[in-house]
Amino acid sequence: MMVTTHDNTDYKTSLDKALVLIEAQQLTIQTLQLELLQLKKWMFGNRHEKFITATDPKALVLFDVPPIAEVITTQSTTVTYEKTNKQIQPGHKGRPGWPASLRREEQIFYPEGIDLAKAKKIGEDFTETLAYKPGELFVKRKVRPKYLDEATNRILQAPAPNRAFEKSNVDASLVAQMITDKYIDHLPLYRQLKRYSRLGVIISDSTSGDWVAAAAKIIMPLYEAHKQLILGCHYLYADETTIKVLESERKNSTHLGYYWVYQSQEQNLVLFDYQTGRGREGPRHILNEYQGYLQTDGYGVYEQFADKPGITLLCCLAHARRKFSEGQSNNKDIASHVLTEIQKLYAIERQLTDNVITGDQKLRYRAENAMPILKELGIWMKEKYMQVLPRSAIGKALAYSLKRWDKLSLYATTSECNIDNNPVENSIRSVALGRKNYLFAGSHEAAQRAAMFYSLLATCKNHLINPYDWLHDVLNRIANHPQKGIEELLPQNWKPNTTG
Repeated sequence: MMVTTHDNTDYKTSLDKALVLIEAQQLTIQTLQLELLQLKKWMFGNRHEKFITATDPKALVLFDVPPIAEVITTQSTTVTYEKTNKQIQPGHKGRPGWPASLRREEQIFYPEGIDLAKAKKIGEDFTETLAYKPGELFVKRKVRPKYLDEATNRILQAPAPNRAFEKSNVDASLVAQMITDKYIDHLPLYRQLKRYSRLGVIISDSTSGDWVAAAAKIIMPLYEAHKQLILGCHYLYADETTIKVLESERKNSTHLGYYWVYQSQEQNLVLFDYQTGRGREGPRHILNEYQGYLQTDGYGVYEQFADKPGITLLCCLAHARRKFSEGQSNNKDIASHVLTEIQKLYAIERQLTDNVITGDQKLRYRAENAMPILKELGIWMKEKYMQVLPRSAIGKALAYSLKRWDKLSLYATTSECNIDNNPVENSIRSVALGRKNYLFAGSHEAAQRAAMFYSLLATCKNHLINPYDWLHDVLNRIANHPQKGIEELLPQNWKPNTTG
């Protein structure tokens, strides 16, 4: 009789393989669950990234999101500041009146059965309501009479006034409004044309496109001067976003182009630059001669500037925080600890902002309060990274920050740099809103024209300038403005033309 024997080694090998497979499948399940959770949050949830600590007494109150913690946990008390509280005036003074600049259309209601010639007015009551009339299209008719000077037998006539669009029958006011409606209020041109058709004026798509293209050509010198001014600044934020562009070679197909966006912290200027791709050449051709601080997200193409002489590369702590916010469902303990420490760093920055602390005092305050937190958190994350799966959500969050920790901490060693590059993200939102409305650019040239308008109009917004007023005035003036003084027409330097 034959006896069959089994090798225990084969069973152990099979078991080990099965365990590895199960672990990989569990990691895949966790990753898919996280992606599903993020997708649901993106579609149905609130997008804010505020973090509520577990010790917060309001943490379990639905919809109640407390502000960032004000406690700064450091032992140093060398530099102390007190936040000035704003006094709230007691009582309610009623609704505010409407601006005096608005035209008043007055109606007077007299009592019945009174002879106004014999009555004496002793006072009056009035109410004001804000009214509206639909937009009006009108025709500017500029007449130049001809005269015969009988003494000299000469025909005299005034010269034709300058126009922004010499070979067109459109006024700068309408083109400025169309550009503002599209790039500030995200109203596509075809919707604007439908609105004008209701007023009885039919404008073709090609005609309106030609007007916008002509306006872009007019302001091109301003855009170039604007670009050089920004690249001459000492501290820039950088980010990028997408734009679909119609392909001319293939019908109904689109190309995914990119806006590379740069914002000056010093002068609050914004520069959009369109490129067909997201490769290293995108920022390289713009920043080839740049010198100063460059703060970005963790995208790898910016690493080419890490060793470039004259450029100091920083990373954005808000992007790192976002990774841990997404990783809470994977490992709440680690994510919550990191988010709590980052919350303290933001509280420090708010103290500096609220108390207008700058220069050497700001540098010393960061060194004494922020640097110890950053140093301890970096050491703690290295220890925790050895205890988690590298491919898990929390493992990826830790790896992202640890790889860039020196660049994430660098802001605290300066007095001029910010903790994140959120200002440039705010400037990019106009493109995101525009994408939802006009969906794509008609060509690569149209995408670059849009970059020009986004740059200058976003700068108007940052300097609290009405973009329509600025653009209308500049379109009328730029042709006769001296080239050497072109910077006088940039939004931050602009003064309205008061001569009519």
